[in-house]
Amino acid sequence: MSFDEIIDRRGTHCVKWDMMEPIYKVPAEDGLAMWVADMDFPAPDCVQRAVRDMADHGIYGYFGDDGAYKSAIVSWMETRHGWTVNPAHIFTTHGLVNGTAMCVDAFTEPGDGIVLFTPVYHAFARVIKAADRQVVECEMPVVDGRYALDLEAWDAQMTGSEKMLVLCSPHNPGGRVWTRAELEAVADFARRHDLILVSDEIHHDLVFPGGTHVPMANIEGIEDRLVMMTATTKTFNIAGSHIGNVVISDPELHKRFATRMAALGLSPNSFGLHMATAAYSPEGADWVDDLMTYLEGNRAVFDAGVNAIPGLRSMPLEATYLSWVDFSGTGMERPEFTHRVEQEAKIAVNHGPTFGKGGETFLRFNIATQRARVEEAVERMQRAFADLQ
Repeated sequence: MSFDEIIDRRGTHCVKWDMMEPIYKVPAEDGLAMWVADMDFPAPDCVQRAVRDMADHGIYGYFGDDGAYKSAIVSWMETRHGWTVNPAHIFTTHGLVNGTAMCVDAFTEPGDGIVLFTPVYHAFARVIKAADRQVVECEMPVVDGRYALDLEAWDAQMTGSEKMLVLCSPHNPGGRVWTRAELEAVADFARRHDLILVSDEIHHDLVFPGGTHVPMANIEGIEDRLVMMTATTKTFNIAGSHIGNVVISDPELHKRFATRMAALGLSPNSFGLHMATAAYSPEGADWVDDLMTYLEGNRAVFDAGVNAIPGLRSMPLEATYLSWVDFSGTGMERPEFTHRVEQEAKIAVNHGPTFGKGGETFLRFNIATQRARVEEAVERMQRAFADLQ
């Protein structure tokens, strides 16, 4: 397929394109949607065929026998990530935001503290607060232009009320691929403070050449408190299937999670199971490799154009398709640079403060779209900040 083919998603109940005007006042007719984290590319042919086969069959009953589905997950994790998964350890949730919420529900109590290394994916804080738990923000320093961990400072911040740490690996919105040494340090931090460690690795397939994702499950000595979360949805652009996996090897944690799943009557939808099984295949793997080559080109175009604007700096993107741009060098207050991006350049983006402490001077741009749109976004940004050049 050609990733360059423009597909008009407006009028299709697409949050990313149909809601940018109501939410951001970016006009639908000529605005660019670069906020919600899904891609403007069709899913791979193997996934499309799976959906067509379901439609041709015409009966959409209850799903049974998930052996092939779990085998596909096991094979993918072993082949792509060197992680050996026991299929008996896999739970299937209604996406990973649901997976996060389930972990909060199963492993903590109202009032408990849940640690986030911020700025980080905004849905974490949303579900934590909605569950009447406390968000404990550990702000990451920027070292040599990218996020780093300051675990010694965070040790001093802990009070003993914290029960869980939710890690984003690779990191959204900063695009960091954590090193093995960093992950070992995070594991030690979780042990020191007796925290259940939930590792959201939804972006693990979207790593640029030169980077290597290390699954937290491959870090020794953390099994007794580790919850792994993965999904096909970001990798293959099938977020609407609302399917994700929570993998728990510790017997006690596994039992507690299973109990809450049963109590809430949760089960996956059959479309998502068929789509994920088809995606985790050799054909799906080839598609992902082609996707990352294309996104590497988008990253180069976007970074070169944005970083040419005085005062703007795009954080080096090691993984994900979400560019994190710092506007602090402009000397502008947040309302001004946001107005220029949204109302002058007509680009809908995510606002930095929604990601927590440390996001105040940033905006997040989704570059998983056609190259022509990335080039257009760069040109619009350069015009909107022309007085700085």
